[in-house]
Amino acid sequence: MRLLWVLFVFQAPILPLVFGFNKPQVRVTTTFKDFDARIMDHWGGGGGKWAEVSGGHPFAGRTFGGAKREEVRGTRAFGSGYPYGADNQSTLAGRPFPFGVWPLYWDQNFMDADEYGPQYDAVRPGGFIAYVPLRTTKEYFNVTDDEVYYAIGDRDSLLPLMISYVTWCHVNPAWPSKLDPSSPNATIKLENVIQYFRGSSLALASPTYKNTFARTPNSEMQESTPPPEFVEYSTFRKCVDSVTEKALAIVNKVPTEKAVDTFVSTLPGIGWILGCVAILLLAWTYHFLQSMREVFHVWLYGDAIVLERVGRQRQGELQYESYP
Repeated sequence: MRLLWVLFVFQAPILPLVFGFNKPQVRVTTTFKDFDARIMDHWGGGGGKWAEVSGGHPFAGRTFGGAKREEVRGTRAFGSGYPYGADNQSTLAGRPFPFGVWPLYWDQNFMDADEYGPQYDAVRPGGFIAYVPLRTTKEYFNVTDDEVYYAIGDRDSLLPLMISYVTWCHVNPAWPSKLDPSSPNATIKLENVIQYFRGSSLALASPTYKNTFARTPNSEMQESTPPPEFVEYSTFRKCVDSVTEKALAIVNKVPTEKAVDTFVSTLPGIGWILGCVAILLLAWTYHFLQSMREVFHVWLYGDAIVLERVGRQRQGELQYESYP
């Protein structure tokens, strides 16, 4: 546990909220032809135009990307959180991937989500489905002794999220554990979900919560069982919820051809300028080193150099004085 804590503590400062760079990323393969891929950024803004999965991929022909950060939040209904492509609210089959990742799946092939099941774990963006427990201490929040939540999603999204949870919500560090949501003995069940995010690809759940409307096959279902009061009004839960909404990885914008062409066209000019700067820098460095060499020489040999110079000067004066 000490090693894990050290890992999180030393990775936490890379958060873009603090520095604005070095954001953790998830690689999403979009074709098996040349293994082209897109990048999902934690704390990223998303947006841009959608693209199409191709090249022998299991979901070739479907669109992905284009969703924005402000669209990442869903509801308690499975299948929620889709900014586009959710025309049929009773099934998730055939849907696009607005945020670049696939939705979760549950037991009994609920809402036809088995097409995203474990048979494709090897190519699932972010890796297999996993979960992390979210606990804190009374030192930071007024929590009950048994207050624990779970984040469920792809493995590669959960680990950087845990870093953010530790940093901003004082969560006890924990590694992701593999989860089979379709198993009747799963640690977290469909009824325990209190909030879906990112096209139902990630969820926050509480084992103390049971939503009796959860198995209604309607992704626009607004009705749900109210959570217990200690869950509903928990400042710890609200912190975790907020960090998830703001930090969860979503796919980047597609770089525009115009921007790429502009950059490439400027490379020769940039190279010429850098070459001139390099030559000037070398010349300045040479003269600087020569000056430093003389200073160092005088410092090292001191009076001997001065006497030698005075002697040469006096010798010249004597020759001048003896000239007929």
